[in-house]
Amino acid sequence: MTDQVIPALDDEQDDQEQEFLAPERGSAEELLDSTAGDELDPMRHSAAHILAEAVMDLFPGTRLGIGPAIQDGFYYDFELPRALTPDDLARIEARMAESVKADHRFERRVLDPDEGRRSFVELDQPYKVEILDDLRTAAESQGAQPPEVSTYQHGPFVDLCRGPHVESTGKLGPFKLLKISGAYWRGREDRPMLQRVYGTVWATQEQLDQYLWRREEAKKRDHRRLGVQLDLFSFHDASPGSAFWHPKGQRIWRTLEGAMRELQERRGYQEISTPILVHKRMWQQSGHWDLYGDNMFRLTSEEQEFSLKPMNCPESTVIYKTRVRSYRDLPLRYSEYGRLHRNERSGTLSGLTRVRHFIQDDGHIYVRPDQLEGELRALLDMVHEVYAWFGLAPRFVFATKPDKALGDPALWERAEALIKGALDGSGARYRVKPKDGTFYAPKIDIYIDDALGREWQMATIQVDLVMLPERFDLSYVDDQGRPQRPIAVHRAIYGSLERFIGILTEHFAGAFPFWMAPVQAVVIPIADDQNDSARELATILRSRGLRVEVDDSSGRMQNKIRVAQEHKVPYMVVIGRREVEARTASPRTRAGEQQEAVGWEALADRLAAEAAAKQP
Repeated sequence: MTDQVIPALDDEQDDQEQEFLAPERGSAEELLDSTAGDELDPMRHSAAHILAEAVMDLFPGTRLGIGPAIQDGFYYDFELPRALTPDDLARIEARMAESVKADHRFERRVLDPDEGRRSFVELDQPYKVEILDDLRTAAESQGAQPPEVSTYQHGPFVDLCRGPHVESTGKLGPFKLLKISGAYWRGREDRPMLQRVYGTVWATQEQLDQYLWRREEAKKRDHRRLGVQLDLFSFHDASPGSAFWHPKGQRIWRTLEGAMRELQERRGYQEISTPILVHKRMWQQSGHWDLYGDNMFRLTSEEQEFSLKPMNCPESTVIYKTRVRSYRDLPLRYSEYGRLHRNERSGTLSGLTRVRHFIQDDGHIYVRPDQLEGELRALLDMVHEVYAWFGLAPRFVFATKPDKALGDPALWERAEALIKGALDGSGARYRVKPKDGTFYAPKIDIYIDDALGREWQMATIQVDLVMLPERFDLSYVDDQGRPQRPIAVHRAIYGSLERFIGILTEHFAGAFPFWMAPVQAVVIPIADDQNDSARELATILRSRGLRVEVDDSSGRMQNKIRVAQEHKVPYMVVIGRREVEARTASPRTRAGEQQEAVGWEALADRLAAEAAAKQP
């Protein structure tokens, strides 16, 4: 399976998944077309130009990198005579406001390649010259003429740009500069480190205010901060890019894993487990060794080459081929919680959302062609069921064949037709994303919006007629005794468990639904002579499978309640002399609601039923 990347709220949006045959990142074409695809992009891109004008005015000698529109905003990269500080942002904003007030028109000019290059040499802008040289080289390598050079000018400022822009600087909406960071030129660590200034711009002040509120709220919900506050996980130099799961975090992990295992049992899956260390020849057969080798952890033993597996896909074929498969054996549904390792660059690591070690709830399903549509409908239904546990509404995106793809085009057409038939037959609403499939399969990607309205790509379902069936020579015997190719469906519902937990932590701001909370209730005795009774009540609750703690520390009751609320425990059960004598309890929710008193056994039954319901 492929892993997904979470874009930061105000950072450049990376590709949603790693394609082995993706075009080179940082190419000249990409630098000129690096936009987020939103209706506000012309305004955002215009704001980047106005930002660059202000920086060049305030800091003579500035050299320009690139300044694209991105999700929710814009940025520009600069080589500057000195390091910027947060105090500089206010000065830059003030200078931008002057340009907006002047209402300079954005004027496009097209130059022949030589004139365009000469103009940026004269402006002492070597990064722009490099982009133009790369465009020339790319064109000449294909026997074409170098492209014309498109520039935009407003007031005294001119930049290499394809546009589009707003009509004039006065048409810019309310804006705000957000932060300064470092960025390697063209994303390569062997290139100069530039200074990147991020900003945001919106059509109205209300939209800007809403965005700034969401941004501040996102900081409060940052799963890295909450992971420490709630004692869920931590990261250490002993293993960069790998989470160390603390007991409470592991409880969340096992709860999610257990819920999925129970669901997969009901839906006819058989769980397998395959080795972490795999011989080079398997990755050569799948194509990963040549196409993905730089992202794999390789090692040598007894003069043979191996790799820690970056994905589970090829290994399932080994089990499939251990015996002859009949048409009666299909569909064959394998599930696996495989430990995966990918050699991500240290600069890209980010909490649980970008790691080197992770576990996926992978599934590989082998079906006959006549079974595929029904299997896809069942998977869409499975996605709806799982995401309902968290109150999330999934959206579906049908990603079709990319330009660079393996296999017979006829197989691709067939796979895409089958996916479309399943989507249409299920009644699911979906949109098409052309050329966004993996190199070996068209797919259905699942997206959700979190509590702050941020969009995340979550699960994925891929229909593979090429990589596993063809490259690993898979077959089954049909009802006429003839060998046939199965279709392989790759699917992950959670995806990476690390990433999924990171998203849920931010979505719920650490206040997890009762059924998945690491500690579901804390029993708090008022006085020491109620400690034994508190432990007895906890034992009754635990007998129903509930995760319960007893706070019998020496602190005051009010302080114990405050600590439980800080740890976002769903229920606090305070018992004193009267509760012990009556064997009753009045649970208090983390929201502060005091519930009516019930008997201890009745409370245990009610909370167990609540947990079993898996309500968000």
